[in-house]
Amino acid sequence: MKDIILITGASGLIAQELSKRLEKNYTVRLLTRNKKHDNEFEWNIKAQTMDENALEGVSHIIHLAGANISEKRWTDERKKELISSRIDSAGLILKKLQEQNIKLKSFITASGINYYGTKTTDKIFNENDGQGDDFLSEVVVLWEAAADQFKKQNLAERVAKIRTAVILSEKDGALKKMLPTIKIGIGSPLGTGKQYMPWIHIEDVVAIYEYAIQNSEIDGAFNAVSPQHTTNENLTKTIAEVIKKPLFMPNVPGFLLKLIFGELADALLEGSRASAGKIQKAGFHFEFPDLKAALEDLLKK
Repeated sequence: MKDIILITGASGLIAQELSKRLEKNYTVRLLTRNKKHDNEFEWNIKAQTMDENALEGVSHIIHLAGANISEKRWTDERKKELISSRIDSAGLILKKLQEQNIKLKSFITASGINYYGTKTTDKIFNENDGQGDDFLSEVVVLWEAAADQFKKQNLAERVAKIRTAVILSEKDGALKKMLPTIKIGIGSPLGTGKQYMPWIHIEDVVAIYEYAIQNSEIDGAFNAVSPQHTTNENLTKTIAEVIKKPLFMPNVPGFLLKLIFGELADALLEGSRASAGKIQKAGFHFEFPDLKAALEDLLKK
């Protein structure tokens, strides 16, 4: 009998790609605000309600729910939403597991590479390093603390926290946003362009989640980031090279980004490197460790 996996954040890019990958070997269920298919179950995070049939017989939960970090300007209200969408959703699941007396084999949560902060330095961060001191780091720390409760409350045998870098996909995210201006020749690096951009191909991040399900030693925090480091400038130039477009516009000034995006601009103008060593030592092999090869795969399909 196939293990049952419940995935939250059903409308997101990772959930959509991951569910397709997992359904070959597992029974996949999705938690969503609006049920459309037989394998979907409704929940309402604000009302703290859930179709309890979603949890019946579940062995693993992959928690991907959370408001988009870069979608809107960071007002005080938006900051609260970014935190609550992650914390309150985990709390609802935990409460329902307690009520139904269910213990999971694993609780696997999305997390962010921004745990370490977004300052551009010479340091390459690994999972033993401490947290940063900016807002995104605060979000990730609270996010992971909510996940850790599943093990502390004896509701999961293990908790894996996947600290995810910028996901490269032609369907959504940073790459999709960068492409239109580069295609018409007006794409430019942001600020100095020297800030690091930790990245990962969509296929690799999906594969890491699958690997976490299959391997019980994946317990604790793991960076989901390509072993090859790049800067914002190099990423922009490599995209242009792959799609054979010239880049001749000056860099977008940092002050302009701050005027447009406010505090969110800091996440665009700063960035640190993170190590992929721990997940590699655990036996995971990247299919797309090289940036140019990754972009060629995504943009030449």
